[in-house]
Amino acid sequence: MNAPIRLLIHGATGRMGQALLWLAAQAPADFTVVAAVSRKPSQRVVDGVPQFGASELAGVPAFDVAIDFSLAEAFDRILALCEGRGVALVTGTTGLDDTQRDALRAASARIPVLWASNFSLGVAVLADLVERAARALPGWDCDIVEAHHAGKRDAPSGTALSLGAAAGQGGASPRYASLRAGDIVGEHTVQFTTAGERIELVHRAGNRDIFARGALHAASRLGTRAPGLYRLADLLD
Repeated sequence: MNAPIRLLIHGATGRMGQALLWLAAQAPADFTVVAAVSRKPSQRVVDGVPQFGASELAGVPAFDVAIDFSLAEAFDRILALCEGRGVALVTGTTGLDDTQRDALRAASARIPVLWASNFSLGVAVLADLVERAARALPGWDCDIVEAHHAGKRDAPSGTALSLGAAAGQGGASPRYASLRAGDIVGEHTVQFTTAGERIELVHRAGNRDIFARGALHAASRLGTRAPGLYRLADLLD
């Protein structure tokens, strides 16, 4: 039996960080969280997990994979730590600038790294289907309609843009429409239309735990991979 994967959770007090800690604790045979890192923790140990401040990052114990859902201004430190220790990084931190994206690509020559705008395994499959549909349906209109809760500011969503990129890889020119209402977790519809025909590919998120589960799935597979820049779809098997 393999030993549990040692995880570092970076951005531990955020919504995703809390979901990751909870789900990892439900699977002790698969994961052990050796460090939870946040800006300024109020306690040193919470539910058996050591807590570290951002300024203490260099002193965290050995880990196999870091999962990062923090802020763009904290991203450089966690990338440098993973690169320096030669361990894998799974990150969903948004708002990275061009310099940070270049640094992520450069680090992938030395460690396995994965950045995704959405960690739903269903969305990863959807993106593959969208690219295949766009390739098979040249000349069809492509529209992406996404809906999220009223508090979400960016529009189109990062996931919609990623699906649009997949459509573009297949040769389509996607258009976007966004809806912000109520407490919708996330819905994405990719529609291909021509005279007399319409195809709809749809993903609906029922709760936010699916994203944390996807990140843990990625962590369970990325740590043993060769250095490189991976997509979530690369880790589905």
